[in-house]
Amino acid sequence: MRLLCKDRRSGLILTIPLCTEQTSMEELSATLDYLLGIPSEKCKARGFTVIVDGRKSQWNIVKTVVLMLQNVIPAEVSLVCVVKPDEFWDKKVTHFCFWKEKDRLGFEVILVSANKLTRYIEPCQLTDEFGGSLVYDHLDWLNKRLVFEKFTKESTSLLDELTGINENEKGSQAEKDRSSESNILPSFDPETVLQTGHELLSELQQRRFNGSEGGGGGTAWSPMDDELLAQPQVMKLLDSLREQYTKYQEVCRQRSKRSQLEEIQTKVMQVVNWLEGPGTEQLRTQWGIGDSIRASQALQQKHEEIESQHSEWFAVYVELNQQIAALLSAGDEEDLMELKGLQQQLSDVCYRQASQLEFRQNVLQSAHEFHMTAQDMSQQLDGLLGMLCADVAPADGAAIQQTLKHLEEKLKSVEGALQSLREKGQVLLDQMSTQTSFSYGKDVSIENKENIDHIHSVMEDMQLRKQRCEDMVEVRRLKMLQMVQLFKCEEDASQAVEWLGELLDALLKTHIRLGDDSQETKVLLEKHKKFVDVAQSTYDYGRQLLQATVVLCQSLRCTTRSSGDTLPRLNRVWKQFTVTSDERQHRLEMASAFHTAAEKILRESPELAEQMVDVEAYEEVETVGKGLLDRLTVPVIFPDGSEQFFGSPGDMASSAEIIRERMKLV
Repeated sequence: MRLLCKDRRSGLILTIPLCTEQTSMEELSATLDYLLGIPSEKCKARGFTVIVDGRKSQWNIVKTVVLMLQNVIPAEVSLVCVVKPDEFWDKKVTHFCFWKEKDRLGFEVILVSANKLTRYIEPCQLTDEFGGSLVYDHLDWLNKRLVFEKFTKESTSLLDELTGINENEKGSQAEKDRSSESNILPSFDPETVLQTGHELLSELQQRRFNGSEGGGGGTAWSPMDDELLAQPQVMKLLDSLREQYTKYQEVCRQRSKRSQLEEIQTKVMQVVNWLEGPGTEQLRTQWGIGDSIRASQALQQKHEEIESQHSEWFAVYVELNQQIAALLSAGDEEDLMELKGLQQQLSDVCYRQASQLEFRQNVLQSAHEFHMTAQDMSQQLDGLLGMLCADVAPADGAAIQQTLKHLEEKLKSVEGALQSLREKGQVLLDQMSTQTSFSYGKDVSIENKENIDHIHSVMEDMQLRKQRCEDMVEVRRLKMLQMVQLFKCEEDASQAVEWLGELLDALLKTHIRLGDDSQETKVLLEKHKKFVDVAQSTYDYGRQLLQATVVLCQSLRCTTRSSGDTLPRLNRVWKQFTVTSDERQHRLEMASAFHTAAEKILRESPELAEQMVDVEAYEEVETVGKGLLDRLTVPVIFPDGSEQFFGSPGDMASSAEIIRERMKLV
């Protein structure tokens, strides 16, 4: 038997499954009473639709159940749907029977097959056994209901017990002492009961959400009204239980506080007496900062030993402070003043001592950092000085630039170290200038003159060493820059030699033509002069660079590695170029004279040249032409005896052919 969803009038649907076995009317009636006690009155007022599943039962049992509904829930029943088996009951008998009883029953009874039940009830409100799509797990509902009833029973019992314990605590002091001695515990663990209630409430809320949102493979089962009703009941019980449990916990705390108070008072005085006595005396004798890293580390180790002893008492202080704070939060009026006084006294002593330890630790840490920075700077200065004293012979300008960059980085690092040293020294001086108090209002003046003098001495010494290194770096920088200029001059001089060689090569290989007429030859002569001027400028530039290398070498007191070879090469290439350019000049001049004479003859008598021309003019053309042809076959002879022809044999043949054609024409 179960309550399922709602019919079309929003009334609850009550399903009564009957089986072939003998059905106990007493059990059925008790079950109905139990289920009808679950919904709210408002829900029951909307009426019930009852489904009596008689497919596996006999007609007389079905009839008895329908009549029993009149006695149990006559006013609430709106409709009774009897699901009949196929071809089993006599339709006339059954229909006539219920028709006769309709007025007496007070509700309508319908005989219907399972597959036609959806005519009266929506399919989404029926389970699959009646042809619907409602997803429902009756076993799960029973389990949740049992959990709810178990929680209700345990929480109600626990509430009664906690209420009794809390009420007893409000009595006289004697009753409180007796209650504390009895140490009464509740029958159920409140945490377990609360957890069960929270889990139950969470399950009910989740089922309500699932019922409203839908999900899963089929039509979602809407939450039952009993569950909607159970939620506020569970929430109310949880609220009451939490309230009484909170009061119960307060009662337990009060009992514990009374037993802790005397123990706390004793421990507080032990801590105060040690910190104001042996602890303070230990700090009075420790004020040095050391003159080196090793000395400062030794002082730090000694301070750690002192801190270790204090830490044991500070741990007791923390524990006591927590206990006092807990008692203050739950103490009675007569206990508050005493507890606050103990807490204030303990806190004042511990904070004062802790501040002294922290101050001393900060001073030692600053001193250690100061000595570490001084040592690091000293090592950097030693390394920089070693670089400056070493004789450097860089291979090229790039190596010099790298060396200069390295020196600048070293110097910048030293500058940063000095700045850091000054900052750390100032921090240490500021710390030591602060006066500290060891005991109640008594300022103790500390004599730090020796420590202050040591700090200033270290900073001044590092400043002087840095200045000396800066002067040496500046001298080295000037020397390196001169070496950069030297290498640059040597490199540019070598480049000038290469350029001059390229000009010579271009002159021999590309400056071949002599011109087809006098006008073109004159143009070639002008271009040749400009070409020679470019070569002359290149040669002069190389000579100037080599002269500059000599001056730089004298300034640096070193011998150049490449200028001794560059000057002979420059002169050799220049002589070769001069010889070649002179030969080119002569050939162009001869070609110009040849073309001018030939053009004069042809211009004066272009048609009767042989009859009219002067014999001497003709002979001049002949002589100059043959001389030019002979010169084209002669190579250029350099000062070292080597030979080089202009262009290729084909180029020379082309130029000679032009001259011969002109001679024939004349």
